[in-house]
Amino acid sequence: MAMLSFPGMIDVHVHLREPGATQKEDIFTGTRAALAGGVIAVLDMPNNVPPTIDRPSLEEKKRLFALKAVTDYGIFLGYVGGDVQPLLDLADQVVGLKLYIDETFGDLRMGTKNLEHVFEVWPGPGPIAVHAESSSIPVVLELAERYKQRLHVCHVPHPDDLLLIEAARQRGVEVTCEVTPHHLFLSLEDAQRLGPYGYMKPPLLPPAEVALFWERLSLIDVIASDHAPHTKAEKESPHPPPGVPGLETTLPLLLYAVDEGRLSWERVLELIWENPLRIFRLIPPKDSEVQVILEEPYKLTQEGYYTRCGWSPFGGKWALGRVHSVRLHGQTVWQEGQLLVDPGYGRPLRHGS
Repeated sequence: MAMLSFPGMIDVHVHLREPGATQKEDIFTGTRAALAGGVIAVLDMPNNVPPTIDRPSLEEKKRLFALKAVTDYGIFLGYVGGDVQPLLDLADQVVGLKLYIDETFGDLRMGTKNLEHVFEVWPGPGPIAVHAESSSIPVVLELAERYKQRLHVCHVPHPDDLLLIEAARQRGVEVTCEVTPHHLFLSLEDAQRLGPYGYMKPPLLPPAEVALFWERLSLIDVIASDHAPHTKAEKESPHPPPGVPGLETTLPLLLYAVDEGRLSWERVLELIWENPLRIFRLIPPKDSEVQVILEEPYKLTQEGYYTRCGWSPFGGKWALGRVHSVRLHGQTVWQEGQLLVDPGYGRPLRHGS
């Protein structure tokens, strides 16, 4: 039996839905699902109810993570416009600032109001991360260049956007980007089959454009799940919300892609471990290891996951590898499908130099 060992995955884009929507997921169920997928640290987005935009909401989210997380974690700060003082006061307590330039799930869309001032004053050390459609990406690239800000483009919506991002890099802009597994392993053809379960923002693309993402993989810095769970009832409602779960399926999908020769294991480690630490200037969790059993390829199921929503859009897709065990801070926390630590074992990620 072949066994693969590596330090673990850091998923820089998750929505654990607590506070405000724990019928979909909460911090405990989400971080437990993360361990099942070989993820030892998550960076949680701010579009909760209430959103994480000021000191009280940030302190409450920190309290909840300290009580419930079983992986390590970082928290993004959000912004809806208006007073920028919370950004200055709280920047050193978060992994970055998340700006929702275009429409998404939740109430944090800010458009371009006050955007220039935010780029002018954000002190870091974490980057400004943006949810931006293709039409808005040139705007944020120009602002990052003008104000010498570090920019991270979340879930790049189209492979041509990678060319704009690379051109900005060549001009000296400090910009990084991520692509999701659903934009690499699903397409519009799957969307027709999945119906509301394939509805997400940015939307799925035609197969030819998915192929371009793979051709331009060298321009991508991170693969992040954008784990965005919703219940089946919500997805099957007259107005289904966008988003899909993904914490448990990223690793087996990528391992199958390695087996197919689409990318190397060394490149996968850059995308899921080395680059997340570098981009967000994080100290890696101590003494971590994920062990994965490599047997024959298999097809992912539609149901039967640890995430509270219980479903996956990747049912029927080929995968490779099953997480056998996870060690974190010197202790085995997950083994053969069993959680071995109590809620609250996870620790906040710390900024490095």
